[in-house]
Amino acid sequence: MSFWTTPVGWTLLTVGQILAVTVGVLISLAFLLLADRKIWAGVQLRKGPNTVGPFGMLQSFADFFKFVLKEIVIPAGADKVVFLLAPILSFVLAFAGWAAIPLAPGWVVSNINVGVLYLFAVSSLGVYGIIMGGWASNSKYPFLGALRSAAQMVSYEVSIGFIIITVILLSGSMNLQTIVAKQDGGFWNWNVLGGGSGGLWHLLAALVMIPMMAMFYISALAETNRPPFDLPEAESELVAGYQVEYSSTPYLLFMIGEYANIVLMCAMISILFFGGWSAPYPTGFLAGLPATVQSLHGFLWFAIKVVFWFFMFAMAKAIVPRYRYDQLMRLGWKVFLPTSLVAVVAIAAWRVFGPGSGSGAGA
Repeated sequence: MSFWTTPVGWTLLTVGQILAVTVGVLISLAFLLLADRKIWAGVQLRKGPNTVGPFGMLQSFADFFKFVLKEIVIPAGADKVVFLLAPILSFVLAFAGWAAIPLAPGWVVSNINVGVLYLFAVSSLGVYGIIMGGWASNSKYPFLGALRSAAQMVSYEVSIGFIIITVILLSGSMNLQTIVAKQDGGFWNWNVLGGGSGGLWHLLAALVMIPMMAMFYISALAETNRPPFDLPEAESELVAGYQVEYSSTPYLLFMIGEYANIVLMCAMISILFFGGWSAPYPTGFLAGLPATVQSLHGFLWFAIKVVFWFFMFAMAKAIVPRYRYDQLMRLGWKVFLPTSLVAVVAIAAWRVFGPGSGSGAGA
């Protein structure tokens, strides 16, 4: 029996995988945050951070130490336990979702058959950290910001859920690795284009899945409180929403959790619609190479897709005007919800009566 199959070895291996994913995501967040600021600056024809380190590449690390070394200020009337627990909860839940994300073939902390449900459940719990932070501050402005954020997140989780159902119907599985594997072989097999090379019949599915992909992207912006849907930060009140009373490390935990959720949504778009680690071309030439090389090739393509979608998030922040709150709610409940319901019915009918009926149903 191998050491890694013993309880001690399994524990060490699992902890090592968790640390590798967590540290990797944290380091990538530092540079993606810098890229976010640079992209915003470029759109506005200014330089952005360019002083700390070469080309400003160490700016995020300087900001990190600034937050860590500052004094933690807790309002006198705040519930101190809940006040400090809220950012920790947001931070932990944001990283818990990464446990089920397949980074490359075989590169996943927990390969569970209901990975989609797990991610949906973890992302839904994230609203509790925001509500707790707004309520524990004992101030009207953060509480109002928390209520706005909670209503916004809950509203768009509904449409995200129905959009994900269309992907589950196409793939016949809720296992994220299976969803990616079924999109292998070239970009024409990606779910955004109908999920297969069945000719014109799959183009009919693509007519539904392309709008679903766009709706998932917009819903992800609202779910993560990103511009143009950053409505918890009320400009008319001159406050920063639910975290207005936070400073130092608790504020940093909120921000890291928010950006971890943003990158998680970028990963979800890549996995559900754009093949995850699958290259946009056939990779038969990799068959004779070691498994590690094949995994690295897949990880490279996964990283490219995540970075591209993060760029799209940053561009939406830079160029799209801010919505009013009533416009946000109208878009979610009166446009996205009925459209996603119709899409679920359409893809279900396509699976039952189309040429691919029955394929993948038992996957």
